[in-house]
Amino acid sequence: MAPLVNPNSLMKSNKNELQRLRSGLNNNTNAYRLIHGDADGWKRLYVDRLADYLLIQSSQSITQKQKEAVQLWQRKLNSKAIYFKRLNRQIQKSTKKSATAKLLYGNKAPQTFEATELMLRYKLSLNEGYSTGLFLDMRDNRQRILNKLIEPDFPLFECFSGTPKVLNTFSYTCSLSVCAAKTGAITTSIDLSKKYLDWGQKNFQLNDINPNDHNFIYGDTLEWMKRLTKKKELYDLVILDPPTFSRSKISGIFQAKQHYSLLVKTASNLVRKNGIILACTNASTLTSTNFSFDLHKGIHQGGRKIIQIFHAVQPIDFPSNQKEPAHLKASWLKLN
Repeated sequence: MAPLVNPNSLMKSNKNELQRLRSGLNNNTNAYRLIHGDADGWKRLYVDRLADYLLIQSSQSITQKQKEAVQLWQRKLNSKAIYFKRLNRQIQKSTKKSATAKLLYGNKAPQTFEATELMLRYKLSLNEGYSTGLFLDMRDNRQRILNKLIEPDFPLFECFSGTPKVLNTFSYTCSLSVCAAKTGAITTSIDLSKKYLDWGQKNFQLNDINPNDHNFIYGDTLEWMKRLTKKKELYDLVILDPPTFSRSKISGIFQAKQHYSLLVKTASNLVRKNGIILACTNASTLTSTNFSFDLHKGIHQGGRKIIQIFHAVQPIDFPSNQKEPAHLKASWLKLN
């Protein structure tokens, strides 16, 4: 029988790890969340460290007390500048200009700069509206790919000899593809934005990975998954991390709340036996219960069965409580 884990010891370990991360003592990672809203005792206030810069996000004006707290972090971390971005939950109605962060204090950041996470390097920007180039709440899932281990007794790329193949849909700037490529996998990244695919290739180069050894497909994800199915392509890992809302000339409007089960069904045709789907969403309108239902529905409609499942939680710098519920839903599904 495995030894029982003392929950108090685990909480203390997590607390120490979080303190070390937020104090800037983790030399492998300089991009993370410093303040996570109500869960950290700050109503509607979110602060990220992005290498040499701090980014405040809030749906309301910043109070003097909040400014002083962030300036204290700036001094502790020797940050070059503080930026502020007003949050608008209706992202599709925002313009790039209205969503772009504004400089509050310090020296203006260059158009792009580098940040480090788990010893890997990524190109970031504070001039791209809601996008900075890296979704910080996916760090633990990137680490699982790097470690080729989802949890104890749940390895990645199991029962397969040869080079693993990974399909990363809605790939954005390809951070998950970078992690997979670092393990030796051959990756295919699909995105509806050529700009972000180019950005992704630069992330490959930053980490000494030749992008020419991998595939980058500009186009509609659902349409390309159908094409790949017709070609009888199979992957060891298929990553589904769609935006809450998107619009394509080919597939039309995609809304996670309405169409996630269809996405999973389509993806299930591309997963080899004992292969894995990583399914993620930040859609606040899609509850954890409904998300789980959509996953099982999509897998069943695809004629597959789930033989192992792991529901990931948010990283330690994204704590949650009743006032600040967890927003990220991420499940690893191993299929028969």
